[in-house]
Amino acid sequence: MIHFHILTLFPEMVMQGLHTSILKRAVEKEAIAIEAVNIRDYTLDKHGKVDDYTYGGGAGMLMQAQPVYDACKAVEQRIASAQPENPGGEGSCRVIYVTPQGRTFHQAMAQELAREKHLIFLCGHYEGIDERVLEELVTDYVSIGDYVLTGGELPAMVMIDAIARLVPGVLHNHESAATESFSDDLLEYPQYSRPEIWQGRRVPDILLSGNHGEIERWRLEQSLERTKKLRPELYEKWAREHEEYFRKKEKREARERKKQNKQKKAEK
Repeated sequence: MIHFHILTLFPEMVMQGLHTSILKRAVEKEAIAIEAVNIRDYTLDKHGKVDDYTYGGGAGMLMQAQPVYDACKAVEQRIASAQPENPGGEGSCRVIYVTPQGRTFHQAMAQELAREKHLIFLCGHYEGIDERVLEELVTDYVSIGDYVLTGGELPAMVMIDAIARLVPGVLHNHESAATESFSDDLLEYPQYSRPEIWQGRRVPDILLSGNHGEIERWRLEQSLERTKKLRPELYEKWAREHEEYFRKKEKREARERKKQNKQKKAEK
């Protein structure tokens, strides 16, 4: 089971977004746990203020260090208290600051983070967060792309969705996460459902053949073709790591050509 702790100024936004569909069922099954911690609850300001002007001037307001620090430490202490091997102490939990300055999030990172028991996501707002508290708390700086959003809540939700679906018990079909796009650096193959013919378009015959070995081979070829066309950098990476596949493919195709030539000669 993995616990997601989101430090945010907008807990309702986070909880409404994550307590739906597959993730809602995963929470109900206790495969994952999600909590949103309102940073504003930890401010010492009687008006609930958590931001102030930046030193040196500049546009916008900056989230202050104290409420962020206290909110994070409160979560860490609760995590540690729940661990019998470390009662009352502070645990070593990864704190992920969602920022366009961080490493770009990808599937391999999701797989790595899915092995953690607790993850704390720190969502900035306004012009960001006081650098001193980031230096004190953050273990991972992560981005979901080269663009700027109004806050870290949406990126945090994106990452939590990607991570959670890799946790055992979250997906109904345990094979789903292993066969989807990026699970092996390839984009997912095309898929089809009923009816067999729709607007004159037929489901590929191979999928109706019942030959599971040939179907798997076809799906891999489709993934390779799609990846080469849409994400050539991923295709090149896969090709470098799977040279043996292409050698075997070349031999297989040579055997098939030889077989076809024999059949043509026999027909003559």
